[in-house]
Order: sequence, then C-alpha cells, then structure tokens
Amino acid sequence: MSQAFGGSKSMEQGKTITPYGFARVATAVPQLHLADPNANARETVEMLAEADREGVDVIVFPELGLTGYTCGDLFAQSALLDAALAALETVRQATQEGYQGLVVVGLPVRHQGRLFNCAAVLAHGMVLGLIPKSHLPNHLEFYEARHFAPGRSQSGGMVKTGDRQIPFGVDLLFPHRQIPGLVVGVEICEDLWVPVPPSSAQAMAGATVLLNLSASNEVVGKASYRRTLVQAQSGRCLAAYLYASAGVGESSSDLVFGGQTLIAESGQILAEGNRFSHHNRLMVADIDLQKLAHDRQVSSTFAGDPVSGGTFRSFGWGVAERKKPAEAPLRRVLEASPFVPAHPATRDERCEEIFSIQVEGLARRLRQVPVRNLTLGVSGGLDSTLALMVTVAALDRLALPRTQLLGLSMPGFGTTRRTRENARALMRLLKVSDEEIDIRALTLEELKAQKHDPFGISLEGKSVDKVQKELENLPRHERNDLVFENTQARVRTSLLMNKGFALGTGDLSELALGWCTYNADHMSMYSVNSSVPKSLVRFMVEWIANHRHEGEITERLLDVAATPISPELLPTGPGGTPGQSTEDAVGPYELHDFFLFHFLRHGASPERILWLAMQAPFRGTYTEEDIRRRLHLFLLRFFGQQYKRNCLPDGPKVGTVTLSPRGDWRMPADANPSAWLGWMSGSR
Repeated sequence: MSQAFGGSKSMEQGKTITPYGFARVATAVPQLHLADPNANARETVEMLAEADREGVDVIVFPELGLTGYTCGDLFAQSALLDAALAALETVRQATQEGYQGLVVVGLPVRHQGRLFNCAAVLAHGMVLGLIPKSHLPNHLEFYEARHFAPGRSQSGGMVKTGDRQIPFGVDLLFPHRQIPGLVVGVEICEDLWVPVPPSSAQAMAGATVLLNLSASNEVVGKASYRRTLVQAQSGRCLAAYLYASAGVGESSSDLVFGGQTLIAESGQILAEGNRFSHHNRLMVADIDLQKLAHDRQVSSTFAGDPVSGGTFRSFGWGVAERKKPAEAPLRRVLEASPFVPAHPATRDERCEEIFSIQVEGLARRLRQVPVRNLTLGVSGGLDSTLALMVTVAALDRLALPRTQLLGLSMPGFGTTRRTRENARALMRLLKVSDEEIDIRALTLEELKAQKHDPFGISLEGKSVDKVQKELENLPRHERNDLVFENTQARVRTSLLMNKGFALGTGDLSELALGWCTYNADHMSMYSVNSSVPKSLVRFMVEWIANHRHEGEITERLLDVAATPISPELLPTGPGGTPGQSTEDAVGPYELHDFFLFHFLRHGASPERILWLAMQAPFRGTYTEEDIRRRLHLFLLRFFGQQYKRNCLPDGPKVGTVTLSPRGDWRMPADANPSAWLGWMSGSR
C-alpha cells in the first residue's frame, strides 16, 4: 500500500463484528415437551450449544418455554413448578460451562404467595433476574388470570431460590460490560399488544435490545399483525426487537401455535423464521448498535427521562475474553446500493413515491410563484431528463400547458451526438417549448475577455469550428482546464436565468462531492433533484420510461438511462466520442453513494464505512485499496465543498439523507476533516 493510505490496519484483521458496532442475536424455538421441564431444559441446552458455535451474544426463547404455555391448571401443581426450577438450574449450569452469552427463558415462578409468568435472564452461571409478565390477557381464548398474577406493579424485589437472591421485577435492565450500547430489556407476549408496552419505558431508560418471549396462537391474519407490531415497536423505540413465540409442541386442544420468530431493528425486519416447524429452529442476525446509538443521539425524543416505570436496576454481564468463531461474516442484509431497494416491486414503489414528492414540491412552488416561463437546461443526460419529466408532470398536475416550459438545449465543445439527439427528441415528443443555443461562441468570447487560452490554444482570429477541431485533436492526458469547464457551465446558467424561472437539475451525489460548478449547475430558482442520489436517478428514469410513457418516449428515456455519466464539458475526441467520464474522474457513484449513506445517515466513522464496504456488497468488485482510496477522496471533497451547499436553492426532501443547509445538514464550511482523514492516513 502507498504511504498515504497504508497506515491503518487491514480489514482482514477484523475477524469479529463487535469492534464495528454490531452484536449477534438469535431467537430460538425448541421442540416442546408439554409439561416436561426436564426434557425442555435438554432441548434448550442443545440450542445454546448451537448458538455458542454461531457466536450469538443474546438469545431469547418462547414464553413459559420450560413448561409449555398450554399446561392449564397444571400450573397449580407443585410438581410442575418445582420441575421448572430444576430445569432452570440445568440451563444455568449450561451458561457456566458452555454458552457464554445472555439467555432468556420462560417459566412460572412463585413469589410472595402468588404465581408469576416470568422471563429468567441468565449469563455466566448466574440467574441475573426474573421479569414477571406485566399484562395478562384474559379474554377470548386467553385465561391467564386464572393462573398468574399481573407483574406490572412488581419492582425492587428479590426472589430467594436455594441460597441465592435473584432480582425480581419489571424494573430490570441488563447492560453488557464490554460491548458498548448493548443493553437488554425484556417483556412478555401481551406486553407488546397494550397501548404503552413496558419496552417503551425500557428503551427510554437505555435498552437497545428488546426481547419478547411469546406464546401467540395462530389465526388467520395474526402473523402479519404480529409482524407489524414488532416492526413498529422497534421503530418507535429506535431499538432491536427480538420476538420468539411458542411452537407446534403446545397443546392443540383448542389452539394451534406456529412458533413465529422475528428480529427487527428501527422499523426494519432483519429476519423472520418459518412457522410450523417440527425441529429446533435457531434464527441468527446481527444488529447495528452504532446505528441505534447515532439515531437516538440525534433524536430529541430520547433526551428526557423514562416516560413511565420509574427507575431501573441494571445488572451487568459479558466477558471480554469470550471466544468468537474464527470467521464472523456479517449476518444481515447489507445493500451495496442503500438508496435503491433490491426487490423490483419495492424499487418501483420507491420510485413512484419519490416522483410524486418531486412533482408535488414543484407544483406547490409554481402556485406560489406563478411564472409565464419556466426554463430548464435539457442535456440528454440523466439528471436533466429526470427534471424534465418531473416538470412536465407538475404542469399536467396544475392543468397548465406544457409549452410554459422552455427546454433549452445548449450544446458545447463536449456535447455528443447521442445526448444532443435524445434531448431534442424528448422535448419534441413531450410537446414543451424548445430552443437550441450553441454556447461555443459565447464561451469563446468569455474566455477571450478573461484572457484565457484554453489548454494553451490561442483563440485569436479562429472560428468556433477551428477551435473545436484543435480541441478534439488534443491528447487525452492534456484535457484538463477547469476554467474552460466552468465558463461553459456558467454561460448555460446565465442563459437559463435570463429567459425565465430556472429549474435546477443537480442531484444529491453531486452536491456531496461538490461535482458542480459554483454559481452554475449548483444554482437555480428551484432544484427538483437535490435529494435524489445518482445511483437512484437512473432507476427513476427507467421507472418513468416503463410506467408513465410508451413508444418513442420510452425508447428515448431508456437510452438516456444507458448513457455513460458525463458533464460533457471537456472537448469530444475525434469523431465526436465522449471526452469526459464523471466516474473516471471521481470514482464510481455506487461507492460514493454507499459512503454518503453510512456517513450521513448513521454517522459512521471511516473505519466502519470501509469495513462495511468490504463485506458482501463490494467483495470481489473492488479491492480494499480501491475502496480506501475512494473513501479518502469522498471525505476530502465532502469537507472541501461545503461552501457550495451552504447557499443551495430550495428543493424537496425525498429521503432520510439530504444536504439542505436549512434542514437536515448544517455544517460550517470551515470544518477541519483531520479527525476523519487521520484514520485514513494512520495518524490516529
């Protein structure tokens, strides 16, 4: 590796996910032996051994899993209750001699003359706590109040078992001693279904991983509703939520149990197990603790005291020397294009929603600032084409004539025949007003006024065509003249603004990198694409082609989507070949959009971003050195180009990542990037 990038450790050394902010969790549904705690303990211990091989940090089992949920009046029998405690002891010993994470199992527990439906939390040979179920369903098919006492008023208590005192109550949290941000809270089944679940107070008190031991029977539509509950609660609490429900071994006298398992994080389902299995089922996923911490930090909702439940008692667990699997690849879906849904149907839905937001944003602005002439530079490239389609749809929405839009085609020294013809054809087919102004002569006049000879070529006494031919014959390595590029961009903006209400076409990725000429393509009177990343723009154009139009319009749009990305500001080569490629200059947009998403959305450090990129998304596509070099460039440009973003025009926010200086991203242009670049150069 070069000196500039070789100081920090290689990602190959990162055999574990923990240093990068992740923890491994699991739900477990063992084969149930109804009313046989000894057999259930054996099944539980067997699954703990599997979880330990997988490097699982936290595992949750179903409600009353050591006895079975459907024991009925057998819960009044001392034999069953004593056997359940003996089974708990078996599990405890397994956590001392084998499984090194946190395990949560369900059993009935006697306390102060009453019976409670409890979750037992164990680690390192200790029962760390017993949490009673707060809310007991006693309607329809449920009759828990016949056997159990509600636990919602229980806090601050202790239960004596043998010679041990075990914390008892709904006020218990379990932070890991070594993994930052891993704090476990527990609730049981019905607790999730009430208006204010106990997990809400746990989250407000610091819990990031919420566990639910459940025994929820199957009826039509219930699985979907449970999924919605789990997904929503994880989103409200900005937490991971693990749900494990009783399986098919429960009694089927009146009910059938399917063993649904879910792992969610911040409103997203990470994993879901199959129901109705007759085998032990372990479902594993990695949760992103750093992301949760970042989201809570930037959310004012988590700034106050717990909303209910008073104070919590904390009981730490976890050891630093725990052995992990030799290889620990990330166990979660990690998208190479986080802005672009992988599933086609979801992607189409996303594109439709974004397009609607863009159209409505522009339509509202046009109602506020009624103008006779809208102007838009139509180049035949991706961004201007998306802006064109948005503007046409907005005019249609307002029942205004499309001719109110003046589309300006402004070919210059770098314009190719392909983009020029696509721009002309689209404006004709969409029936907007169109005009073509060759900017080459204007550009030369500007350059002469500046006394600037582009690429060292004298302009005196030469026609436009003569200069064009000389520029085309330049060796490719000599095509580097920023004044030449910027002058063309500013000429175009001047024409657009002088002719009407100028609409901007620049996208989010260009703003992040500062790949836009100041007071030119970075400036307009309303910017319709300002929060759409480049990796999504192509899919937007394709979606519009396939869902909003047909015939030649569709053909032209698809050709635009297939055109290599270029600002077309450097002169074309012989025969009109493209003289400039954006991705050759700044690197692949798929990498930059990946960096942007994790940097902005989750506040990720460069080390973490690099590690994430080296996981499944880009493995085999780019080397670690490639990604490191592009990340270094991204950080340099992002910090160095903030001055351009500080004076951006209005534009609609369409996603969670945006760079508006009035909204989501407020950053001084003078910020020093050394804290970010230090790791990249090994000086941190």
